[in-house]
Amino acid sequence: MLAKLTVKNVALIERAEISFSEGLNVLSGETGAGKSVILDSLNFVLGAKADKSMIRYGETECMVKAEFVLPETSKAIVTLREMDIDSDGELIISRRFSENGKNSIKINGNTVTAAMLRKVTDSVVDVHGQSEHFFLLKESNQLKTLDGVIGGELTPKKEKLSELIAEKKRLETQIGLLGGDEQERGRTLDILKFQIDEIKSVALQEGEEEELTAKKNKINNLERLISSLQEAVSALSDEGGALDSVRVAKRAVSSIVRLDEEYEKTFERMEALAMEAEDIAETLSDLGDELYFDENEAEEIENRLDAIKALKKKYGTTATEINAFLASAEEKFELLSDCEGKYAALTEQKAETAKDIYKVCKQITAIRQKHGEEFCRKVTDELKTLNIPNAAFSIDFQDYTPEDAERATANGLDDICFLFSANAGEPVKPLGKIISGGEMSRFMLAIKTRLSDLNGISTYLFDEIDAGISGKTAKVVGEKFAKIAKNTQIIAVSHLAQIASMSDREFLIEKREENGKTHTTIRQLDEREHICEIVRLLGGDETDEFARKHAEELVKQAKEYKFSLL
Repeated sequence: MLAKLTVKNVALIERAEISFSEGLNVLSGETGAGKSVILDSLNFVLGAKADKSMIRYGETECMVKAEFVLPETSKAIVTLREMDIDSDGELIISRRFSENGKNSIKINGNTVTAAMLRKVTDSVVDVHGQSEHFFLLKESNQLKTLDGVIGGELTPKKEKLSELIAEKKRLETQIGLLGGDEQERGRTLDILKFQIDEIKSVALQEGEEEELTAKKNKINNLERLISSLQEAVSALSDEGGALDSVRVAKRAVSSIVRLDEEYEKTFERMEALAMEAEDIAETLSDLGDELYFDENEAEEIENRLDAIKALKKKYGTTATEINAFLASAEEKFELLSDCEGKYAALTEQKAETAKDIYKVCKQITAIRQKHGEEFCRKVTDELKTLNIPNAAFSIDFQDYTPEDAERATANGLDDICFLFSANAGEPVKPLGKIISGGEMSRFMLAIKTRLSDLNGISTYLFDEIDAGISGKTAKVVGEKFAKIAKNTQIIAVSHLAQIASMSDREFLIEKREENGKTHTTIRQLDEREHICEIVRLLGGDETDEFARKHAEELVKQAKEYKFSLL
């Protein structure tokens, strides 16, 4: 459950702390007071996209902190442990956003990314409201809702379907390579053969160009190399050269080595120096002897480099790319050389793959239909408890044939439509064409009630989902909230007295002016204030005795109903 929400510098809220309870928490207030700011703040701290417009005017940053208490076996806590973030059931999220776009997110004191935050919070709070009405009215979204009900049972089927569709695309690509008439294929074969022969004739090896370039550089600088090596050998070995000087120095020090240990060590170093200098001189001499100019070799190197350069212009910038081009060209050549046989084989493989796609799609449809019937039955039962006694809800599955396998996606071939009727004797029709605003609110509540059995979420946030209803229906919705809130925390923004009377804790959101600035405040109501707010929601004021008695009666009835649920 959400235990505490701290909001700082968000919209009209300078600072607010809200301590929520288990059960039903209701946020109420005048229109425009800022009820939606609380929802925006919670969405923000749960990982929604940040927007600079949410920062309070005159401030440089906003901050929201949410403190949750969750079962240690919950998905969110398990995810935290996978991220090496410690938790004993507490989930504390703080998020800051500055006017320069800087975003700072911490979970239990650990800095995380927005993606990590969403991974943790996607199973913590289910936020929904009137905007979701429009979501469900789109038939393209109804399939997503049904699949959400079904859960993981569809996953292996969808994975298999994705593999088959990828295989079908690969086969189609291969078949596409066989296109064109006989003359065109002949021209293509000639081009491919020329390319293959040209690349094979060069037989380029990895690293060969670098080796040839190094040899070419040696040949081009041969005179300079010989001169430099000879000069170096002369400097070391000629009479009066470096070696003679080292030998003279060695003889001079040899006469005093017994006088001090340091002299002996120095003498040893000089011996090593003399040996190293002699070895270097011999090596330089050998290198010079190996240098020679072979005109034929130089020409071969130049021709080889030109051939490699020509290949690189046409087929790739490296030996790896050129050889990859060769492999592709050989594959195409082989394919086109045996065109008729290959075409028949590939066409047959594609037909078999299409059959497999159709088979898996039918399996997916069967799973959806099975779960869909149960889902419709449960939602219909919920709607009847929400004062739509003659509700009828079903899912229409459009038929498809094996030929439709061509258009299959990873979601299968199903086109579905939610069908609904609220009145006895009236046929079910597409949801978006028949349902009223008040009915839609209750339909959403019924859907979410059924999903709550599956998603393991411990907090529901309802944003005026009671819009468009009143009277007896509002009372039933309030009772439904109370029933759900027995096991799941609910935070509901509402303007109905019947909902507020069912609350276990109510908060009043007010807007006021102070020193020329507008502020939104949130405070928890005590029992007397709770009655006064219900009076206001009923359209009365504190002097309206009838409204007060009505409010007290609503609270009494709510307590009796909640007691009956124990």
